[in-house]
Amino acid sequence: MNQSHFFAHLSRLKLINRWSLMRNVRIENVSEHSLQVAFVANALAIIKNQKFNGNLNSDRIALLAMYHDVSEVMTGDMPTPIKYYNSQIAHEYKRIEKIAQQKLLAMLPLELRYDFRSILDEHYYNKDEKKIVKQADALCAYLKCLEELAAGNTEFALAKERLEKILQHNQSPEIRYFMTIFIPSFNLSLDEISFNSSFVTSVT
Repeated sequence: MNQSHFFAHLSRLKLINRWSLMRNVRIENVSEHSLQVAFVANALAIIKNQKFNGNLNSDRIALLAMYHDVSEVMTGDMPTPIKYYNSQIAHEYKRIEKIAQQKLLAMLPLELRYDFRSILDEHYYNKDEKKIVKQADALCAYLKCLEELAAGNTEFALAKERLEKILQHNQSPEIRYFMTIFIPSFNLSLDEISFNSSFVTSVT
């Protein structure tokens, strides 16, 4: 049986830093970003289902979010100002991203490729799945800006404004709900979020 390098590659996502052109108080890597996006995408799907008559598979969406940036283990994380400098660069980057996804897929044993294809390749996402993962990705970038600004790093001020506009432009009921209920806590200290919760829970 041949060995596969697929998960050995994925383990290196923690070595790829995001926001590489900006001064960071705390470096964020692609692996931890992907986990946070999975948390948020799963929550958005559940919110849409429970509050706004959605019919999404929240477990699958969490899985898609976990894998949404795996191609960066080969391409690296290209800074947004470069990636979207013009339509030609954006198109070429998407093409390179697709090649990287296919190369990763080819590392898997043949009997596993069918199952992983629908996770790695955006072509197999439906419209709602793609939308939720992109919303969660933008939200997590916004949260990173809030954390850096709270630490006194004004380098992220313009990025925060840009992401606010993106979130407002693409705002959905589930995004509005998430931002109203969960975002304010990111401006609080550990003591405040530990001992000043507005929700009371009980264990029976």
